[in-house]
Amino acid sequence: MESTRSDGDELIDDYVECLMSLDTNARPGENENPILSAPNEEPEDIPVGIALQPVVKDLISIASEDPKEPVLGMEFESDEAAKTFYNEYARRLGFPFRVGRSRRSKGVEEVLIMKRFVCSKEGIYRKKPSCESTRKRERISMREGCKAMMEVIRDSNRWVVSKLEKAHNHHLGTCSRVGYLRARGFIETSDKATIVASDAMTLLRQNAFGEGGDAQSLLDYFKKMQADSPAFFYAIQVDNNSCVTNAFWADAKARAAYRSFGDAVTFDTTYKKNKYMMPFVTFSGVNHHLQPVIFGCALLIDETEFSFIWLFETWLAAMGGRPPCSLVTDQNRAMTAAITKVFPNTCHRFCKWLILSRSKQKLAHVYSSHPSLRAELEKCVLESETIRAFETTWLSIIDKYDLRKNTWLQALFNIRQKWIPLYLKDTFFAEVSPAQKLETMNDFYKKYFNTKTSLKVFLTQFELAMASRYEDEAQADFDTLYTRPLLKTGSLIEKQAASIYTKAVFSKFQEEFAQSLGYSIQKIKNGTINKYSVTRDGDSLDTFFVSHNTAKKTANCSCKNFEFSGILCRHVLGVLLVDDPRALPEEYFLERWTRQAKLGVILDDDNIGPQGTCQESITSRYNNLCHDALRCAERGATSLEMYKAAKDVLQKAYAEIIAYERNVSQGAQRDAININEEITIDDGMNEQSLQDPERKVTNLLGQLLGSSWSPV
Repeated sequence: MESTRSDGDELIDDYVECLMSLDTNARPGENENPILSAPNEEPEDIPVGIALQPVVKDLISIASEDPKEPVLGMEFESDEAAKTFYNEYARRLGFPFRVGRSRRSKGVEEVLIMKRFVCSKEGIYRKKPSCESTRKRERISMREGCKAMMEVIRDSNRWVVSKLEKAHNHHLGTCSRVGYLRARGFIETSDKATIVASDAMTLLRQNAFGEGGDAQSLLDYFKKMQADSPAFFYAIQVDNNSCVTNAFWADAKARAAYRSFGDAVTFDTTYKKNKYMMPFVTFSGVNHHLQPVIFGCALLIDETEFSFIWLFETWLAAMGGRPPCSLVTDQNRAMTAAITKVFPNTCHRFCKWLILSRSKQKLAHVYSSHPSLRAELEKCVLESETIRAFETTWLSIIDKYDLRKNTWLQALFNIRQKWIPLYLKDTFFAEVSPAQKLETMNDFYKKYFNTKTSLKVFLTQFELAMASRYEDEAQADFDTLYTRPLLKTGSLIEKQAASIYTKAVFSKFQEEFAQSLGYSIQKIKNGTINKYSVTRDGDSLDTFFVSHNTAKKTANCSCKNFEFSGILCRHVLGVLLVDDPRALPEEYFLERWTRQAKLGVILDDDNIGPQGTCQESITSRYNNLCHDALRCAERGATSLEMYKAAKDVLQKAYAEIIAYERNVSQGAQRDAININEEITIDDGMNEQSLQDPERKVTNLLGQLLGSSWSPV
């Protein structure tokens, strides 16, 4: 009896294997109670977010210490161990594979006795006949008749390689000659660029590019956007056949947004949840209204470590070379390796929402038997306030439902430092609420597109969707400027926060402020630095400790909520209400959450070098002016009165620039007539009077943008 497993099952199994490989304690059989054995044992020597390579030599019993290639007669402890080995082999060579065939024994038990791993280009595509009425668009197949494969059969308690073919009839992976050509001339000999794929699922998504995978519409879009705005950045990665493998782009708004809100970034690859969705990924974050904001987009056809490195380095260059403080991604071995190399000082965390989402699939049978389990697990992850509370609650759930031998939960617990936010509170992630969840690209795709959306339509729709987001941000700016939030107390601290924060962020602060009234505060040390224990009324399980330096007016809490979210926690607020209830120091109002978040940022050629350098480049000067113009537009669009004022100021500024340009050109003409003529400078004509037109332009822009604006 032969069967073929679904792609979904293969992906889930691969993810489990990746998780299991992150920690050697995750392998079942090494410890009778592996989950309970590790609540307080933290792997101090393992950097957060770095995937450890699987210990293949523990799974393979052959003479070689660490075999790199399969050989006939190689033995494995299980079929999954064989798959793990072949997966590593395929990754190293750069080809996708699948389980092509499996066989079970005849009889009542139907034990699995054979499994064959084949290259994804194995087989020949045969077009199915169809009548005219049901004619569908031609789909591209990646089948090329490749014979590469490895077959293992069960021999007692071992699995042995019985058949092996290592030769491929096609190119493997992305060779060292692959590079990318930025901007205009990325193809030398052809007007057309063909997108090529690395696996079957990618080719299915490739239908969005039209017949033949034509990428010309993408190139045309890039050229048009850059013609409209030289601040538009794009880059294309091609292989040695001038075929597009990956593409990245970021417009002026995305690059400007990064300067204000690029401290915490999410790399969204949730397109994988829908095999018909084009491989569209985004770098995103959250703005000062707690709204999603895009920092750049990419079409990621090739998902090798090399391509991830190219994409991350390209994005970093577009953002001015300033890496984020934190980066949240899905779990992917190639991606994790690339992040380690490109962002060595960035804190990398796996997305808790994606892991919880996969848990719904992996634990479906357990959830059906225990309907309350899912809610309890999610509450444990999202609502635990301390590491102790999380570990205690998690282990009690495991015991309650007798899940100590569940490999999925075991793997998740073993890598808890890589996805549970409580373990990463020292780093800023811009998460003001444990339940904060931004719209993913999968949600975005389902909202605006369908499986038949072409690339050209996709790009147009995406621009419209982004325009809608910008309108939402402008509306939030207007609401913050012209409406007052409702205060719940007469506290001066609450009033101060309401005048500084945006409405959305103040709402979160106000929640913390109100909660601070429900805690018992006890001073445990008196002196220049006072120390307090803060406990919720009626709950002694979670105790927090606050240190308050009255001389320097600084405070910090053991919960580290301010370091993680940028908003003071209820524990510190409770102490300050006792010690100094008048006002909060300015440093506790993180600028990125305030009304002025976008006003203090001056574009100086992406902060790559000194200002003298930016003044030498036409593109850099253009980018600076575009950034200031965007700020004028953002402020001027908030109301009709502001719009009229902005138009008037900009028109006057433009007239002054033209007048200044004429004066400069006339002076140059006079110099050209007689460069040896003596010129007597009148006392009234000094350097200041020559610069008056420039000074007028500066003053006009300063009136509109406020005191925070200054010329470069």
